[in-house]
Amino acid sequence: MQLAATTIAIVGSGYMGGGIAQVLTRAGARCVLIDTDAARAESGHARVIAETADHVARGYLTAEQGSSVAANLSWSGSLAEGVVGADIVFEVVFEELSVKHEVLRAIEAVIGDDVVIATNTSAIPIGDLAEALERPERFLGVHFFNPATLLPGVEIIPHASTDASLPPLIAGLLTEAGKEPAIVKDTPGFVCNRLQFALFKEAARMVEDGHADAEQIDTIVRASFGFRLALYGPFAVADMAGLDIYANSYVSLERAFGDRFAVPPSLKARVEAGDLGIKTGGGYLGLDAEAAASMVAQRDNAYSELSRLRRELAEDAA
Repeated sequence: MQLAATTIAIVGSGYMGGGIAQVLTRAGARCVLIDTDAARAESGHARVIAETADHVARGYLTAEQGSSVAANLSWSGSLAEGVVGADIVFEVVFEELSVKHEVLRAIEAVIGDDVVIATNTSAIPIGDLAEALERPERFLGVHFFNPATLLPGVEIIPHASTDASLPPLIAGLLTEAGKEPAIVKDTPGFVCNRLQFALFKEAARMVEDGHADAEQIDTIVRASFGFRLALYGPFAVADMAGLDIYANSYVSLERAFGDRFAVPPSLKARVEAGDLGIKTGGGYLGLDAEAAASMVAQRDNAYSELSRLRRELAEDAA
C-alpha cells in the first residue's frame, strides 16, 4: 500500500486529529477529518489549513507540502459519509475507555470488513480497546506524540489478536510520511510514557524530599542526559559510557535508595560475562567495531552541532 493511493478517515477533529491529518496529507494521502458536530469538523479543517500555512511561512514545510495538505484534506460532519472509501480509519477521540469504545463500535458499524482501524491513545492498553470490536484482528494502536506535526516518533502497538501483516504495513506508510515508527508490545504506557512517567515520578520525589527544586532538575536534565537523548537512546548512551560504570553506579544508588535502584538483571549478567559495551565489543546494541567507532565519531560532531543549535535558539528567543 502506497500513501498517495491511500484514503484515511480521521475520527476526531481536535488538535491531535488535525495534526495527524496534516502529517498524512502533506505526504500525499487523502484524508477526511470527521466529527459528529459539523461545525467542529469544519473548524478543525480550517485550523489545519491555517496551521499548515503558518508552518510553510516558518520554513517547517515546503510550499509543495502545504499545497498537498490543502488539496488532500476534506471534512465531514457525518461518520457514515466520511468513512466512505477509506482504507484506514484513525480513532482520535477523548482519552477515556468508555468514550473510545462507543466510537470504535460506531466506526465498525459503518465500514467494510477490509478496512483497518487504528486508535491513537497515550496509555490505554490496545487489547482493552479491542474488546469493543467484533473484528479485533484488523485493529491496532498508533500513538503519535504531541505535536504530531513536528515530533517524528510514532509507536505502533498490535494487541494479541492483531493481524500480523498490519503493523509493518502501517510502519511503511508512516515512514513514507517522514515519521520514525517503532512496533512495540501492548503494555500499559507502551514505551514512551512508561519511561517518561518513571522519570517524572523520580524527579517529583527529589523535589518532595528537598534534594533539588524543579528548576534545578530541569536544568540538569536538559543539559546532561536529556541533551544526549535528543540524539541517542538509553542503550546507545549506556554502551558508549561503559556498562561497568552503569552497574557500579547502581550499587551506590541501591545502597542509598533501596530496591528500586537495584542493578537490572540483564546489565549485571552482561558485566559479569565481560561485556562492558562498545569498549569490549558488544553492548546492548551489539554493534561491531566499525559501527561502534562510527557512532562515537558521529557523537562528538552531533553534540557540537546540538550545542550550536541550542545557543542559536536561545539568542533568537532573547
